[in-house]
Amino acid sequence: MSEGEGYRSASIEGLPSAPVVILVGTQLGENIGTTARAMLNFGLHDLRLVRPKCGWPSIKALKACSGATEVLNAARLYDSVEEASADLRLVLATTARARDLPKPVVTAREAGPKLREGMASGHAVGVLFGPERTGLSNDDLIYADAVLTVPLNPGYSSLNLAQAVLLIAYEWFQAGEPDRPMPSRLTDRRPATKGELAGLLDHVIGELDQTEFFKTPERRQSMLKSIKIVIERARLREPDIHLLRGMIKALARRRQRSS
Repeated sequence: MSEGEGYRSASIEGLPSAPVVILVGTQLGENIGTTARAMLNFGLHDLRLVRPKCGWPSIKALKACSGATEVLNAARLYDSVEEASADLRLVLATTARARDLPKPVVTAREAGPKLREGMASGHAVGVLFGPERTGLSNDDLIYADAVLTVPLNPGYSSLNLAQAVLLIAYEWFQAGEPDRPMPSRLTDRRPATKGELAGLLDHVIGELDQTEFFKTPERRQSMLKSIKIVIERARLREPDIHLLRGMIKALARRRQRSS
């Protein structure tokens, strides 16, 4: 992770917890600025930028934010979606097109309560937005728990980036603060963070490399994506991660003793 010079990276004190907004490959600085403005209107303040194509920091973003400078000042710069979402336990990804990934689909109206419920359980949550022209790639969508769509006029379904952020932020804001769920055996077992899932993936891949599971570089590349999808789709919880990693370690030790 690298921080953009010219803006400080810090949390905004005094504001309540809110969903994270992650912008991937943003092409125009103005869109980052207007996104910051849309976020602050509804109390969102954690902005994360993944490989912005407009460069960072951006004077155009500053001019377009209409005073939402605290959001820009606290924005953090990342090299990948994996890094930007590592501490999140629920990620929704916006896309206007159907994809071939097996992900649940929620509307903007459904997303507000879903994000609220996650936060009421003590989880960090976020929404992923792709480049203005192309949207998110399948490689980035892998890290999402669900795909978020906005029903629009089928004859004209064009939203700019800030408008999309504004719609989602509005639905989250309107959903209000739900009652904190009663503790149960399920809610006590928190969902795994994206960072923990990435650690499990690295562990699995490392052991598979040791056993020469991947016969060719081409097979390795294609299977890495399939394994990522399986791990994300499983919606593992933190104890599940510990159990699986313990199993992998035990199998590895047995293999080493027999070799």
